[in-house]
Amino acid sequence: MTPYFPFPSFLIEYRSMAINYRAELNDEQYAAVTTIDGPLLIIAGAGSGKTRVITFRIAYMLDNGIPQHSILALTFTNKAAREMEERIKELTGKKLQNMTISTFHAFGVKILRQDIERLGWRENFSIYDEVDRNQLIKDTGRELGFTADSLDVYKIGALFSGIKSGHRNWENANDQYRKLYEEYQAGLKLYNAVDFDDLIVLPIKLFREHPDVLEKYRQRYRYIMVDEFQDTSIQQYQFMHMLATGNVAVVGDDDQSIDSWRGANYENIRMFERDFPDLREIKLEQNYRSTETILEAANGVISHNTNRKEKALWSGNGSGRPIEIYLPENETAEADFVADTIRAVCMADRRKYDDFGVLVRANTLTRAIEEAFLDANIPYTVSGGTSFFQRKEINDIISYLRVIANHDDDINLLRIINTPRRGIGRRTIEQISEFSGMRKCSLWTSINAHLAAEDSPLSEKAKADLEEFVNLITEQRAQMLGGRGLSKKVKAMVDTIDYLSYLVQEYQKNEKAARYKLLNIDSLINSIDTWEKNPDNFDPGLFAYLNRITLLSRDDMDDDSGKGKVNLMTIHASKGLEFPVVFIIGAEDGIIPHARSLEEGDGSIEEERRLFYVAITRARDKLFLSSCSRRRKIQSVVECVPSPFLQEIPPHLVEYHEPAAEVEADKAIEILANMKKRFTI
Repeated sequence: MTPYFPFPSFLIEYRSMAINYRAELNDEQYAAVTTIDGPLLIIAGAGSGKTRVITFRIAYMLDNGIPQHSILALTFTNKAAREMEERIKELTGKKLQNMTISTFHAFGVKILRQDIERLGWRENFSIYDEVDRNQLIKDTGRELGFTADSLDVYKIGALFSGIKSGHRNWENANDQYRKLYEEYQAGLKLYNAVDFDDLIVLPIKLFREHPDVLEKYRQRYRYIMVDEFQDTSIQQYQFMHMLATGNVAVVGDDDQSIDSWRGANYENIRMFERDFPDLREIKLEQNYRSTETILEAANGVISHNTNRKEKALWSGNGSGRPIEIYLPENETAEADFVADTIRAVCMADRRKYDDFGVLVRANTLTRAIEEAFLDANIPYTVSGGTSFFQRKEINDIISYLRVIANHDDDINLLRIINTPRRGIGRRTIEQISEFSGMRKCSLWTSINAHLAAEDSPLSEKAKADLEEFVNLITEQRAQMLGGRGLSKKVKAMVDTIDYLSYLVQEYQKNEKAARYKLLNIDSLINSIDTWEKNPDNFDPGLFAYLNRITLLSRDDMDDDSGKGKVNLMTIHASKGLEFPVVFIIGAEDGIIPHARSLEEGDGSIEEERRLFYVAITRARDKLFLSSCSRRRKIQSVVECVPSPFLQEIPPHLVEYHEPAAEVEADKAIEILANMKKRFTI
């Protein structure tokens, strides 16, 4: 009989979670995981198992007797912090109640909640969001005598954030706002508030002015880890450096530093080497994500950057398929290529829609892609920006068209009844809504009933404003439903309602935003023009167009097929993600690299190249690149030149795309038979 030994439950749990680190990790990963004493720089190439190393490293610390409360793990997003914590819990079977896994800013809040009184704030301080911050800037500016024209709160807010993050200084900034900055800071303190940047700046100030506070945290957190180190700002680096007692590990990849616009400073890797001269450096170069072809292309591109750590990613996943470059005539042909290729690959390789990532340098490029997906009935989701058809200015114009087509569309009528503003107040809308509810009729019917009734409770001004609105919609309906030329009619309607003046008034403090929204409306009108001129379009009228774009409602594109949705996103939003098949569209000079980077010099060009590198390394199995010969911009068509980055891809890795050949009869029968098997229950 086997003897019985009553182990405590916590020991049974621990034994069941024993980890064989040697078996789970490659040599470089193992070295990174087991080096827990002294400073450590881990250069983690794309797809090299960075998160795995971090989680195993913390598990290894715990296995070697390091107390949970002594470990501080810092990252950049709440999502990343939660995922890290969940993976460590799953790996170790421990609850991690005493470990600090946090974003930089959340950790800053924790410090300030304990000791902010030493800096003159009261304990229960408020954290201002962007709206609160902008209002304080506006109020402070008025008190100092700034004119309305000089108080662009968005621009000033970005300047103040840059000053606090260390990304900018008063020597290279417009110091006419320096006094405003000082008074803004005084205002924050007066209202017992801090802004988002203060969550890093004030802990540093606290540590400098009160060494005993710093020492308290240095004694507690003997082991520090920082994820995505290349994305740290100068202030975040200083924050970490002050806390570190020696056992500090930073994990990052200078080739993936693409966020300088928000203060990220990839030079922090070199600062870390300078400040910790006895560090150990370990490079993770084995990529578990992509094929050798994709990695060789990425290496070929990024090798043209001069200010970087030398590394060469390699893969054991085989050579894979060539990279395909497509040179379409324009953005419409480009979008059709993407949609057609996705459908073809889905059928040939039995891919799901969520296996595809379509990456753009800026979300201004998504409109044609979205329309092609609509025509092809391909479900998609937009990340890193708003879907073209969900942007407010586009929704406004489409709402007008919907009400013109159907007067009884209450939802869209409410959206446009006072957009642009025409003096119809809240009380008026409440009155017509009450009547609509009582009589169970549409708002349009209610409005007309009030206009016709002699005893209407509405004021004469309200009735006049409503009558003007009714006449506008009635006249537009007569014009829209007669004859062809829908795009010209929509343009005339935009002029009639004076939407341009409305945007200028709404965004008078942000001229760039107003101009961007106007360009979006131009893009909408151009897309209607392209749609109605399509020779395969036999019904280019208003009703057909509205039926077409109805499918663009994301709520109406719920995925019940099990195939998911194509991922349409900016390259910035794709960082950290991967897809079996990736399209990089708009690979043209002036788009990537962006025209702005060409003006700003070599440093910006290198960041644009890093951005292109990040895009390439999102692909696992197959990569498509497209570069248009010409592209519509505003009201004109401009000639385009392929991105110089395309020339940096080794030519033996590339094939220029040819349209797919027609499927032979025998092959077509085989494909149909396979499809029948898949969908037959």
